[in-house]
Formats: sequence, structure tokens, C-alpha cells
Amino acid sequence: MWISALTSSADPSHYGTLAGIRLAMAGMAVFSLSACSQGVLAPLGPVGEGDATIFIDALVIMLAIVLPTIAMAFWIAWRYRSSNSKADYRPEWAFSGRIEAVVWSIPILTIMVLGGLIWIGSIRLDPFRPLPARKPPLEIEVISLDWKWLFIYPQQHIAVVNELVIPVGQPVHFSITSASVFNSFFVPRLGSMIYAMPGMVSQLHLQADHPAMLWGASTQFSGEGFSDMHFTVRSLAGNDFDAWARGATRLGPSLDRAAYASLLRPSSKVAPFSYRQVDPGLFQMVAKQTLPIPASQHQAASGPICGGSKP
Repeated sequence: MWISALTSSADPSHYGTLAGIRLAMAGMAVFSLSACSQGVLAPLGPVGEGDATIFIDALVIMLAIVLPTIAMAFWIAWRYRSSNSKADYRPEWAFSGRIEAVVWSIPILTIMVLGGLIWIGSIRLDPFRPLPARKPPLEIEVISLDWKWLFIYPQQHIAVVNELVIPVGQPVHFSITSASVFNSFFVPRLGSMIYAMPGMVSQLHLQADHPAMLWGASTQFSGEGFSDMHFTVRSLAGNDFDAWARGATRLGPSLDRAAYASLLRPSSKVAPFSYRQVDPGLFQMVAKQTLPIPASQHQAASGPICGGSKP
């Protein structure tokens, strides 16, 4: 709307510039809308909905300050313009208790409201807190590698690289660790990004309410292959998930220590594949860092663990 107003009142010589601005804004709007289909504002489960609600509520609260402030800036500029003889001219004025009260009270109240909103949300959406449900959660163990993800299903005795398959309507309990440097596990439509840390296990509870194909990634820079460290997420109906799990037990090799040592070597853009059998203690050995590290990984393991490029 304001672009149209500027165009109607601007000099014709500036029309090309304004038309370019309008085209650029239209392009950004299209890009933003296309990105929302896999973003936090298109939630697919209870945690994602909670995150989106906090985001929108915080935005509304902040706009309640920003918009009146912008409007008052324009009003003051108009009110106290040099041609307005009715405006008060007080060159000796230095202090106003009423202005000070407004300037300090509104930000303080805003911080209190935002703090309360986030405090309540952080308790309700605590990643360690199980989700209320009639079904017991599906257990999935997650290991971040350079630069790929390994998902182990201990109840189904299978594992998948760079693909996460979950049932619809059933909570999923993730145990997350890293075999190398810091990474962060994040499926935007399901919510709650959380770190994968070497020598530690993070807990996360998520749930998908509808069948869909989603996108997940690491959002922590971890070296040259970081940009390709993403994975697909499929949420399937209960029967379809059971059929997929049964099929996975008949495909692929076994994930034992030797296979894990091969998988541990740095690589990127790895196509999804599965293991039909998994060493039952593999995740705990990775989390406790009791597995031997291949020679190619010794230098990376002795370097900084907070994310950084590997040689």
C-alpha cells in the first residue's frame, strides 16, 4: 500500500527505482511464503504448535510497542515542524516526570510480559519432559557424525542414515549425542532445536500429528560438510510405520563396530540407507566415548569440540 502511495506522488524519473523496489519486495514475499511450508510457522505437532504460539505472541507484544513508537515519531515530526506556530516552543525545558515514567514503564512491562510468556513456555515445552499420550513413546537414538546423521531404533533393532521415519500420533523420545564436534538437531515443523554434544546425551520429546514429508538439519556449523548435513523426515500412519520397520530388518548390512568405524569417516551428501541389525550397546559406547576412533579422526577429536572445520 505504501509503495503505491509513493509511486503516485513521486517524480516520474523515480518510477523505475520504485518499480524495482516493488518487484524485489514481491520476490521476497514469494520466497518467504515458500519457506514457510517447512518452517516453524507450519507446525505439525504439539511441540511445534507451542513454539509457533510463543513466536507469534512475542511478535504481537513487541509490535504493541514498535507500531505506536513509529506512529509517534511521525506525529512529533509533524507537530513540531517549523511552520506550525501553535506548537509549544520551550528552549529551557529539560525534564518531564511524565515522559520519564512512560519511557521506563513501558519497556519494563514489556520485559515482564515477555519473560512470563517465555518462562511458562520453557516449562511446558521442556525437551526433557515427556508428552502426554496414551501410547508409550517410540525410542530413537541419534548420533551426529561428520557430516551425516545416524538414527538407531533400539526397539526395532534397525538403524537408518540421513532419514528419520516416525509414526503419526505417537510421541517419540530422542536420545541425542555426537561422535565428533557439536551439532544441533532440528526439525522446524516439529519444534525444539537441541544440541548434540560429544560425551553427553540430550533428551527430546516430539510428535507428528499428520502424515507428511519433512526436513531436518544441523543448525550448528561443524566444518566443510555442514551445509549438506540435513536429513528427510517421514511421518507415517501406524500400520505403514510397522511395515516400514519390518522391511528395514530385511535390508542392508549389520551395524557392528567395524561398520560403525567405516561410517565414522567424514563424508557428506550421503544418500539414505538402512542397517537391518544394530549392536545393542553401540549408542551407549558412542555417548561414553569408549569406542576406538579411526586414525583419520584422531586429529579431529583432539581439536576444538565447539564446531570448526576439519583438516
